[in-house]
Amino acid sequence: MLSRKGLIPEDYLLTRLAENVQQPKFKAKPRKARFVAKNGTCNVAHTNIREQGRFLQDVFTTLVDLKWLHTLIIFTMSFLCSWLLFGMIWWLIAFAHGDLHQTDEEFVPCVTNIHSFSSAFLFSIEVQVTIGFGGRMVTEECVSAIIVLIIQNIVGLLINAIMLGCIFMKTAQAHRRAETLIFSKHAVISVRNNKLCFMIRIGDLRKSMIISATVRLQVVRSTSTQEGDVVPLDQVDIHMDNPVGTNGIFLVSPLIICHVIDKDSPLYSMSAFDLQHENVEVVAVLEGVVETTGITMQARTSYVSEEILWGQRFVPTVSEEDGMYAVDYSKFGNTMKVPTPSCSAKKLDDVGGIARFKLNEGVTLRATVRRRRASAASRRSRMEM
Repeated sequence: MLSRKGLIPEDYLLTRLAENVQQPKFKAKPRKARFVAKNGTCNVAHTNIREQGRFLQDVFTTLVDLKWLHTLIIFTMSFLCSWLLFGMIWWLIAFAHGDLHQTDEEFVPCVTNIHSFSSAFLFSIEVQVTIGFGGRMVTEECVSAIIVLIIQNIVGLLINAIMLGCIFMKTAQAHRRAETLIFSKHAVISVRNNKLCFMIRIGDLRKSMIISATVRLQVVRSTSTQEGDVVPLDQVDIHMDNPVGTNGIFLVSPLIICHVIDKDSPLYSMSAFDLQHENVEVVAVLEGVVETTGITMQARTSYVSEEILWGQRFVPTVSEEDGMYAVDYSKFGNTMKVPTPSCSAKKLDDVGGIARFKLNEGVTLRATVRRRRASAASRRSRMEM
């Protein structure tokens, strides 16, 4: 292999995905329930809701939020019930007018060719779905039949508008577009531009772009106020390192979203050891407008302590081939180890930054090597004596 001959640096050996990278060997305590799942669903159960009638005040949204099975059952039952209801009305009109058992050829019925409830039900279907087979029709004999015909047409149009609109909205929901927006399974913390940074990678699998895409990061953890009140889900925004000054991104190729861990960051006082022993969850939210449909969409994921790799960084995925840029998504989640201090960003600032920390570590390392060499020389001299 070329890599074993030294032609390719060892750091770029992509032998496994980031999903299989071994976690730091810290003995972490059991993790509590996460706030946002990896697929973006919020892990929150709403219980003891007494005012259930509020959901019926917005029937359309309630229908859209239902599961597909329940929506299809309601879709089918709404048409069947309306056909049966108006079929019964047409049968009653025919029964009241005496159309069911009339054999006189000169007799003019309200609706022709209705002799039973089955024929009335078929006429109800023909009226509501505007299918005219020519065998049954309303005559001028009954005003009530004309009024029922108008009412059934209006009711049928309303049912069609609501049900078809509900089906369309369920198929064109924004989270469908979010299925092709991917996040790295792990987040990483490493040194970037001489600063300790928290980084994730996001990408879009489709060629149609997300317009006005923005990314937000939040830290969710349990805190307490100065008065002693416990806030189980305290959400704190964390700023990203963007030279434009906003959270807007141009998501053409996979991007690394970087957050500099400074004194304003909730991760400022956390070391590698502290991170694995605290219940910290970082939520990433990507919002934008779908270019093809104009629908606003949102994609979400989260990273708990066990999914944040300290001392790793993402490998490059974009290369230039034949005058164009190629993205290799097989490397999307791959990471590699890089030298990273295991102390917190606060401690780094106390000692003077990354450069001073590296200098101090270099001095300590050289002193350790000298001591080892001196002890080895002393042992050799004793053996010679």
